[in-house]
Amino acid sequence: MTDYTPPKVWTWNKPSGGAFASINRPIAGPTHDKELPVGKHPLQLYSLATPNGVKVTVMLEELLARGHKGAEYDAWLIRINDGDQFGSGFVEVNPNSKIPALMDRSGKTPVRIFESGSILVYLAEKFGEFLPTEQPARAEVLSWLFWQMGSAPYLGGGFGHFYAYAPEKFEYAIDRFAMEVKRQMDVLDRRLAETEYLGGKDYSIADMAVWPWYGGLALGRMYNDSAEFLSVREYKNVQRWAKAIDARPAVKRGRMVNRAFGEPALQLHERHDASDFDTNTQDKLAAE
Repeated sequence: MTDYTPPKVWTWNKPSGGAFASINRPIAGPTHDKELPVGKHPLQLYSLATPNGVKVTVMLEELLARGHKGAEYDAWLIRINDGDQFGSGFVEVNPNSKIPALMDRSGKTPVRIFESGSILVYLAEKFGEFLPTEQPARAEVLSWLFWQMGSAPYLGGGFGHFYAYAPEKFEYAIDRFAMEVKRQMDVLDRRLAETEYLGGKDYSIADMAVWPWYGGLALGRMYNDSAEFLSVREYKNVQRWAKAIDARPAVKRGRMVNRAFGEPALQLHERHDASDFDTNTQDKLAAE
């Protein structure tokens, strides 16, 4: 319990606190002028290997694994803790100042695509992969894709924030969001008891969207000791699905792109060619 009473009109008169206080603000738009770099490929990705960023790099690596040469891409690191997402060039690509953001320069007029779900659908339709064209399979994949869009804020901004990042521990907030995340895991577990992948028998953009969040939680990669706190091992079908996707070579590569934390051997800050995985990870650059 606290003695806080909300004012009649909220004003921004102090930092919000927590791990991201330095970049949180109640207004949109750029804070500084900075053009975005442009590489040699038609697809230009500006991102960071958070769960939302990993969705897109996994998709691009899966497309390349299926032989789509047009899916070659340049991936540029956006350090959100440093406020890179508020540079004028980034805001032009995504006015919401969130990663990932993609520019497709393959046609006469460049196309900007922002929001991770939108990028997955755009790439799926562009290359004709990982999204069924016939109903009801298409509707099932899109339903699970948008399930993730609506559900993950409770896992990230809700549970993750109050459990791992908030400056103080609030029992009410942690209990509220832990309950919801466990309900969501049960939703996934029941679905994956019926079928191999979320959309059905085939791997799709639904799995690519959900796995970085809920697969990461199931594998113990999210929010310190949250896997134990939430008893994620009890979701046996989610565990089976999470491990199967984790073993895919394209997923392993996708997790490395724009990664700026963790083991140096798994960090590829920028990706411009497939050979970068062998030559430009942080452990190799440090050894030069």
